[in-house]
Amino acid sequence: MAVVLQQTVSPKTLLRLGRVSNLPTVWTNVLAATVLAGGAWQNMRAAIVLVAMSLFYVGGMYLNDYFDRAIDARERPERPIPAGDISANAVAAAGFAMLGAGVVLLAVTGLAAAVTGLILAGLIVAYDCFHKNNNVSPITMGLCRAFVYYGAAASVLGGIPWPIVLAGLALAGYVAGLTYAARQESLDRVGNLWPLVLLGAPMMLLAWPALEQGAAAIAIYLALIGWTAYAVYLLARRPMPGAVPKAVGALIAGISLVDATFLASIGAIMPALVAIAGFAATMVLQRHIAGT
Repeated sequence: MAVVLQQTVSPKTLLRLGRVSNLPTVWTNVLAATVLAGGAWQNMRAAIVLVAMSLFYVGGMYLNDYFDRAIDARERPERPIPAGDISANAVAAAGFAMLGAGVVLLAVTGLAAAVTGLILAGLIVAYDCFHKNNNVSPITMGLCRAFVYYGAAASVLGGIPWPIVLAGLALAGYVAGLTYAARQESLDRVGNLWPLVLLGAPMMLLAWPALEQGAAAIAIYLALIGWTAYAVYLLARRPMPGAVPKAVGALIAGISLVDATFLASIGAIMPALVAIAGFAATMVLQRHIAGT
């Protein structure tokens, strides 16, 4: 009689696969885009979008490990698939299922949101399949985050107004810059630093609007500049071992500071403070679950 052993997967493995420590940055993306679009951020529609975008993020991280499993076996054998903690087929099935569920949830909020969800799912799969040794991949990752903004806005308005298009592109620039840095993380070094200029996209767009909103908005804007400068210092000078991974984690958490600055630039200080709390939560969670 054949005996079939069913693999038991620990919750810790599932959390590591999903890089769930970074989820607060997705939630603050939804918060920022919803408020920028003039919607309520404390209702059921916003909650549906938040769950949908969480599924896109975690599903994308699962598929990232699935498509990278051969490379991880050589370079990062401690990752869950090469370590034998979970099967590659199970990871792929879960990843694609989460992307599909994300599209369905966005469809509940309207056709335009469903279309943005389909585009976002396509961008995620394209990044996961082709990001290795691809100079365009940081831009693809940036567009993934932009479409989180666009999906949230479309769920509110049934479309994407020009100001939110610009905000999404500025966020995409920031994320593209940090993704370039993250590509060098396994080497604990960064080659050319010029792509990090992309990190400044939100700061250039928001300088004047933040100044117009008063002291609180200016303080949040300066916090974003200071935090980004600190991460760039770690990348450029590498003052201690592990400086590059530390900088990458800091920049990922800084996505929530970008959101907070966008919110502060329109005078939405209370939601901006919630976004800052998302930044703090990401930094705390990264101590327990690796963000990359």
